[in-house]
Amino acid sequence: MTGASGYVGGRLVEALARGGRRVRCVTRRPELIAGRFGPGVEVVAGDVADAAGMQRAMAGVDAAYYLVHALGSRGRFEQEEERAAESFAHAARAAGVRRIVYLGGLANPRLLAEQAGERASAHMRSRLRVGEVLRGSGVPTVEFRASIVIGAGSLSFELIRALVQRLPVMITPRWVAVQAQPIAVADVIAYLQAALEVRLETSRVFEIGGAAVTSYRGLMQEYARQKGLRRLFVPVPLLTPRLSSLWLGLVTPLFARVGRKLIESITMPSVVRDRRALDTFRIRPCGFRSAIRQALADEDDRVVATRWSDALSASAGGRRPGAGARLGNRLIDSRVVAVPVAPEQAFVPVRRIGGGRGWYYANGLWRLRGVLDRMLGGVGMKRGRRDPEDLRAGDVLDCWRVIACDPPRVLALEAEMRLPGRAWLQFEVTPCAQGASIRQTALFDPAGLAGLAYWYLLYLPHLLIFRGMLAAVAARAGAAGVHGNTGAHGNAGAHGNAGAHGNAGAHGNAGARRG
Repeated sequence: MTGASGYVGGRLVEALARGGRRVRCVTRRPELIAGRFGPGVEVVAGDVADAAGMQRAMAGVDAAYYLVHALGSRGRFEQEEERAAESFAHAARAAGVRRIVYLGGLANPRLLAEQAGERASAHMRSRLRVGEVLRGSGVPTVEFRASIVIGAGSLSFELIRALVQRLPVMITPRWVAVQAQPIAVADVIAYLQAALEVRLETSRVFEIGGAAVTSYRGLMQEYARQKGLRRLFVPVPLLTPRLSSLWLGLVTPLFARVGRKLIESITMPSVVRDRRALDTFRIRPCGFRSAIRQALADEDDRVVATRWSDALSASAGGRRPGAGARLGNRLIDSRVVAVPVAPEQAFVPVRRIGGGRGWYYANGLWRLRGVLDRMLGGVGMKRGRRDPEDLRAGDVLDCWRVIACDPPRVLALEAEMRLPGRAWLQFEVTPCAQGASIRQTALFDPAGLAGLAYWYLLYLPHLLIFRGMLAAVAARAGAAGVHGNTGAHGNAGAHGNAGAHGNAGAHGNAGARRG
């Protein structure tokens, strides 16, 4: 399954593992996803552009999922995608893989061929070409061509969410009225799982979409309705896809390069014309209203399992952002540090944080923030914690509420202080070559312009506090491993790369193994 670190791939790996499948994930940086999945999931190093390496990685593999793309590439991404697909197809054939499953985009090939110049979508053209390469490999291939994918964290949903949340009046160019057949991410995962069981004597192509046809304007209107927002849409005929993408980069937090290719891909209809998917599979996809409702419910479930930007290809040149980075509508400070101790020891200072021990760094600033919060009618910082050694979901922790505690892996907190938005703080501990890595991620979901102003006015204090707090956690973790206590004697510092939930390589891939 290519793209095990990505939005769809991450969900699919977990679904296959829950179903009892043995899965092998191949990624250029296995240390970044090694702790993400449970038993039955193997993570090895590899790159789809390396046919010989992929052939070795596919030994014993029965079905291979191809879910990678170069959407965030700075270069000639069509050529990159074609070469990667050719390499993968050659390796699959040489390794004796019995089927390939590929998720591409839904477009009318005839209309795409007729487009020229700026109106042509290189992204959609490349998606169809990758399907041709895989089907031509000699390995029977199931190709799904999907319309807009709706789910918490998906690129399309984050685009809709960011625009509607930020802009009370929207200038809407012609492309927002182009018809599409949005499909919920849960239904996409169901199709991808079912592809392992479908009878396959030769390659097959299936067009998949939801139960109803709409447009991006319809999706934005439905999002606004469900969120109780009044929004005015002003149609204009002037904005080309290129100009729209430049405007998009100014008013939304999406990466401009990715947003441009997305807009170019939605200038033509993506409506199911071939209904063979409904005849072949028992899956009955829901409509876009239900898909948005479920996506909003997942957003309210605090931490989304995977994001479109988890894959390295979605970030700018592979850089992983620190303070001030954006993920959908949310702002992030995320950083990681390695410590020379086992994960169990690394988690000790994480589970002991707050209460009488304080927050390990700049406690005076934490107390000042608590005083200001109390003045505004908030909970302040004096609530402490139930137990000095133990935490569990639902516990109060000073100005936070514990929403997940899974030692020695995750501690996730949600802020209960007065804020112009919603905030979370999460610590993740995973094994690594040095011992364990500790990732600290602060997320802020701003409420309008006041929320944005709050984040950027406090940018420097946040940078100081989060950097110092992680360094102190790492020092205590090192001391716990050496001395069996939480004294600050370790020498690990917060020098790790920052990242939004641990991005992995754009060409990571996984396969369902025989047996």
